Amino acid sequence: MTMRLYNQITAEMIQEDMRYLELLSHSFPTIAAASTEIINLEAILNLPKGTEHFLADVHGEYEAFRHVLRNASGAIKRKVNEIFGNTLREAEKKELCTLIYYPEQKLQLVKEVETELEDWYVITLNQLVKVCQNVSSKYTRSKVRKALPEEFSYIIQELLHESSMDPNKQAYINVIISTIIDTHRADDFIVAMCNLIQRLTIDMLHILGDIFDRGPGPHIIMDTLCDYHNFDIQWGNHDILWMGAASGNDCNIANVLRLAMRYGNLSVLEDGYGINLLPLATFAMETYADDPCTLFGPRIDKATNTDSQKTIRLIAQMHKAISIIQFKLEAEIIRRRPEFKMDDRMLLHRIDFEKQTVLIDGKEYPLRDNFFPTVDPQDPYRLSEEERDIVQKLHNSFIGSEKLRKHMKCLFRYGCMYNVCNSNLLFHASMPLNADGTLKEIDILGQKYKGQSLLKRVGQLIRTAYFDESNSEEKAFALDYMWYLWCGKDSPAFDKNKMATFERYFVSDKETHVETKGYYYQLRDREDVCDMILDEFGVEGEHRHIINGHVPVKAVKGEKPIKANGKLMVIDGGFSKAYQPETGIAGYTLVYHSRGFQLVQHEPFTSTQRAIEEGLDIKSTTQIVEMSAKRMMVKDTDKGKELAVQIEDLKKLLVGYRTGLIKEKAN
Repeated sequence: MTMRLYNQITAEMIQEDMRYLELLSHSFPTIAAASTEIINLEAILNLPKGTEHFLADVHGEYEAFRHVLRNASGAIKRKVNEIFGNTLREAEKKELCTLIYYPEQKLQLVKEVETELEDWYVITLNQLVKVCQNVSSKYTRSKVRKALPEEFSYIIQELLHESSMDPNKQAYINVIISTIIDTHRADDFIVAMCNLIQRLTIDMLHILGDIFDRGPGPHIIMDTLCDYHNFDIQWGNHDILWMGAASGNDCNIANVLRLAMRYGNLSVLEDGYGINLLPLATFAMETYADDPCTLFGPRIDKATNTDSQKTIRLIAQMHKAISIIQFKLEAEIIRRRPEFKMDDRMLLHRIDFEKQTVLIDGKEYPLRDNFFPTVDPQDPYRLSEEERDIVQKLHNSFIGSEKLRKHMKCLFRYGCMYNVCNSNLLFHASMPLNADGTLKEIDILGQKYKGQSLLKRVGQLIRTAYFDESNSEEKAFALDYMWYLWCGKDSPAFDKNKMATFERYFVSDKETHVETKGYYYQLRDREDVCDMILDEFGVEGEHRHIINGHVPVKAVKGEKPIKANGKLMVIDGGFSKAYQPETGIAGYTLVYHSRGFQLVQHEPFTSTQRAIEEGLDIKSTTQIVEMSAKRMMVKDTDKGKELAVQIEDLKKLLVGYRTGLIKEKAN
């Protein structure tokens, strides 16, 4: 081996890397240590790639989100079917799946009705061992061991690596299981096994943006992600909105509040993040005491909502109050940043209070609501003293929220504007393009950016807005730019000609509500355009793709999520209940395992309670997107490329040891 290695690795190569190899020798101080690591890494390269799971636009729908994670978009059910086939009845397989998804809750129900509990434990533990052996088979023992709960680590390792086909080994397994039951640890052990199965079924989770807004539990989703074993996030416009609010941008704060009122999700702010809404509520009740605020009633499911009419009216009053404050605050940025070219979004001064009309694009439209007690016709964008005081209190509340800081830390640590992973380019919304399909140049602080350089620059500005504590011009611009990213026409997170918030509230004519999408949304159906974008980001591979969210796929109207001859996949199918009437489904998830891609289309999720009590899983339809005759191994992935580099470095270290250029370290 030494001569073969030395033919490839010369003394000059070792001398060039001597500083690095000396550092590496501290981790692998002997020939034996370096050789063992090479053997380990070579073995890992020849394992099947782990399963990647893609979700987008979950919009606070935490119950559906957590259920999809627990069932791995149906992967666990498929494995249970493969393992047990016709040896279990459908009802028994459904019970086993429900136990794996919700072990603590399901155990309680089982113990209430099961008369032969010890037999049930024996059967169930044996079944869980088989499932766990299956899902752990593509990983090294070391990786599985790291995923194990500490208190049961040794026992689970024994069970996973013993074959029940050998009669002697089966007796050994039976003794372990019976001892677990006799020592009254069966419940805890079952919970540990189920959680391990969930964890090993998904190796990597990709969230393609828009965790926040609309649904009732974005903070619960963030809590789940902060504790998740392996994930990344590509920021969406709704995430950036909250990141801007946490950075102290008052326009973003007002938008966050307005959306919470619109969807009746005050508990996210008050209970989730400790935001004090009392000053806004008091102001709204007084200012709009005689206003029915009918246009501002929250979008809620009346069949399930438990709020009183008094509470709903208060939300409507707060909704209107914060909307007017938002329009005033946005005008301050628009005036301060003429380069944003958003003068058309200043509409309060275009209101004719006597005629009760508003002038939009040179045309007069009647107003649906003409009660504006806080708008001075002579100076319509001036905040009243009360409004300014409310803005300051809300600002302090957002900046001071400890829970929000924790979640922002997670978003920044694991998030970015885009990611390239295993020949897939992931970003939330858009890549600004010209009409001819070329990359559009965007001016930021006097410099032009496009494509990859644009997303990198945007990512830098987002981090500057949150982390930079200086009073520099870049910091001030970055803070304003956080709002622009939410609704600016050249924002890669938005990419529409306008956000027609004012028009949707106050103008009946729907022609004013139209938000024209950028050219990307028209041209992304073309394979050549997708190839150009993939080339721009240096994405290589025979099977390479762009994966987006942001724009709901209207499956009910026959729209397909697979575009550009398979080069692009759009996986926003309507996780948010607000979108489900429009899409006709309740979201897509994408699964990328060692055999290829599977797109899973989900029906609406009923509830966690029904999933536990009745075994109601999300009804899902799986579509084969792309399957390969050759199974994809770790060596074919980005991680495999990293490991190959590590192996080459270790080989250099090994040659260095054996030729005496580097000395082995004492144990």
